[in-house]
Amino acid sequence: MTRALLFTLALFSASNVLADESKGDPAEGRLKAYTCTGCHGVTGWRNAYPNYHVPRIGGQNYDYLVAALTEYKNGGRKHPTMRAQGESLSEADIRDIASFLSSIKSAE
Repeated sequence: MTRALLFTLALFSASNVLADESKGDPAEGRLKAYTCTGCHGVTGWRNAYPNYHVPRIGGQNYDYLVAALTEYKNGGRKHPTMRAQGESLSEADIRDIASFLSSIKSAE
């Protein structure tokens, strides 16, 4: 009985660790998201040139961020700057960045 209980606890602990890793590491994401703030960190969320609205990404939903970055990476979304950014990211990078950005408390 003790072995079965220990085995069950080990499996439960391992599944929790794996689940947390699948969401990415926000500390790593903070380091990797430095290029994001060049446009998305601008006061008023506007890019200087060309002048267009830049979406808010701080505090955005984790799953949305993963989906959007993955689509930029794979060419499903066509914005040339974001496509170039996405192509340079691994799946782990995307999860880390999404984990960090989704953890930010939005001021808006």
